[in-house]
Amino acid sequence: MSVLIKPLVTEKVSVLNEHGKYGFIVDRKANKVQIKNEVEKTYGVTVESVNTMLQPGKIKKRYTKSRIIEGKTPAYKKAIVQVAEGDIIDFYGGI
Repeated sequence: MSVLIKPLVTEKVSVLNEHGKYGFIVDRKANKVQIKNEVEKTYGVTVESVNTMLQPGKIKKRYTKSRIIEGKTPAYKKAIVQVAEGDIIDFYGGI
């Protein structure tokens, strides 16, 4: 089971990156200890703290000629990871 699904690359998280905090979308069943171990193993940094939050799915509507199509986006779990001072995670290094 892979704990980390993908990094969060948004404006809010980019501002947090300057303070040593990085965001990830993680598996819904993963706990804070698993997230910490996976980030340390994958990126080679020291993690000080992990904050998690569950984001509920949003209801979406699309109006077509024949009918209204309703659906829901999937729910997911986010983790904000605080790394030790001096450590950085470079998401754009392989581009």
